[in-house]
Amino acid sequence: MATRVLSASVTVDAQDGTRGDQDVVGRIDRPGLLALIGATHTDTADTARAMAGKLHELRILPGDVSCASSGAPLLVVSQFTLYARTDKGRRPSWDLAAPRDRAEPLVEEVIAELRRRGAEVASGRFGAMMRVASVNDGPFTVILEL
Repeated sequence: MATRVLSASVTVDAQDGTRGDQDVVGRIDRPGLLALIGATHTDTADTARAMAGKLHELRILPGDVSCASSGAPLLVVSQFTLYARTDKGRRPSWDLAAPRDRAEPLVEEVIAELRRRGAEVASGRFGAMMRVASVNDGPFTVILEL
């Protein structure tokens, strides 16, 4: 999922575990994309690289441009809840989300591929309780599928 933003950041609890202290681990301070990335059991490194390419080339920024053509930054945040199943009952099921040992390298591969392409990329911290803040440009959010 990609949201067009004017700015965005992700904050986590401080590394030393100090209650109340927080660290900003990723931030973009100019227009770009906030990308929430989920992985499922069938995703591969090739899937991750293809997703990075799609994010980088997606022409949804003002003026019908992409991050690739404009140099706009991306903030990538892992988001397993994107694979929630809500078709039965009132509690989501997470069985479609890839387990951490499979999902974390895939999210890292998306980030690495974006950087190989020359993108400016900030990111969250996989598995952390993150607080994501964004100033949306729109609203303008799209779900990306391969």
